[in-house]
Amino acid sequence: MPDAEALEPARRPLDGAALARTVRRLAAAQAVPWLHAEVARRMAERLPVIRRTPEQVLEWGASVGGGDAELARIYPRARRLHVEPEALARTRPGGSWWRRLRGVWGESAPEVCDESGVVPGASQLLWANMVLHGAADPLAALQAWHRALAVDGFLMFSTLGPGTLAGLRALYAGQAWGPPMAPLVDMHDLGDMLVEAGFADPVMDQETLTLTWPDPQAALAELRGLGGNAHGARFAGWRTPRWRQQLHEALAATAGPQGRVELEFEVVYGHAFKPAPRLRVASQAVISPEDLRRMARSGRPGSSGGGDAS
Repeated sequence: MPDAEALEPARRPLDGAALARTVRRLAAAQAVPWLHAEVARRMAERLPVIRRTPEQVLEWGASVGGGDAELARIYPRARRLHVEPEALARTRPGGSWWRRLRGVWGESAPEVCDESGVVPGASQLLWANMVLHGAADPLAALQAWHRALAVDGFLMFSTLGPGTLAGLRALYAGQAWGPPMAPLVDMHDLGDMLVEAGFADPVMDQETLTLTWPDPQAALAELRGLGGNAHGARFAGWRTPRWRQQLHEALAATAGPQGRVELEFEVVYGHAFKPAPRLRVASQAVISPEDLRRMARSGRPGSSGGGDAS
């Protein structure tokens, strides 16, 4: 059974301020999370499905996506544009995320803008690695990506699915500690949203990655580097050292046969393309008697007067 919270993708109980703080913290880190970089590598292995070489590549949320090196290797001649939250786009020279970009691209570092600076229909590839689960409204994000792409442009993205950290969520529920994380959207719902946003031929799949750590402290440190708890119903007060010790003990009790803490991450991959717009046809057509008589005289289909077929 899918996570019950994942069945209502349009009604995610998110704390917007907490979500924004998490995005800023991840962008300020000295390096992208290991998991993000690994997913970017795996996602890049899927790029051969794109038979056209894009002239412009739009990387959405590049400061946390970790896909720069892969895209540089595969599309060395493409114009590159990074879309970041407004605050990051304004402060690019000093941030550690900008230094990371310079480390990959050198003096030819990509242009950076916020969403308002994206030219509609100008990019042939939009790459969004591990950012969609940080969107308060996933459908609105997909619609923005659709606007950004040229006709026949290609979207490739990855995100976390509702199977992520199932063991940790069960642990919290058993202790009545409240939710440890915001709910995540099921890949089938994401596929439906792709179609609703205007994309064609969406393909979705997923895999489960199991990460292990030598102890609970190491596990929690890496989890903080991957994100934060933006659930609107999370515990509102400060956690005590005693609670922290209880959490460590509970995590240690779930260790695998090798004595290492194990947690699973469901990674969802999706790709689709932007088709040419379809001509809208009304469900009903109103034809005047004069038009009907003209059609009959001209011998158009549906008239009673036969036309010359020679």
